[in-house]
Amino acid sequence: MTIEQTITIKSSPEKVYNAIMTASEFAEVTGAPADIAADEGGAFSCFGGQVVGRHIDLVPNQRIVQAWRVGPWAEGVYSIVKFDLSASGNTTTIDFVHTGYPQDAKEDLESGWHKMYWQPLKSYLE
Repeated sequence: MTIEQTITIKSSPEKVYNAIMTASEFAEVTGAPADIAADEGGAFSCFGGQVVGRHIDLVPNQRIVQAWRVGPWAEGVYSIVKFDLSASGNTTTIDFVHTGYPQDAKEDLESGWHKMYWQPLKSYLE
């Protein structure tokens, strides 16, 4: 199971990266509590603990790869999310891939990324 989405935001890759990777900014973007370590291997908790995981690969302003899980999933079940950021003029394109999630979660995840990440990021950054 794979979700692939491409999003364009009128902002720099640095601002997009910081909005996703800085706890205080992410909380402001989403309106929900977040605790996000800034280092590779560090843990994160978003939306008041509804989403948790660890950073697997971080390239500042370019790439974020996370082991990512939603609280109700079976214990020990993690998926992989990857945000690739690239600049084009005054915009950033996010090439996003989400793999390894439970099959019955696909529909909620597909719409959830738009509702909980892309729309709030656009509202915050544009």
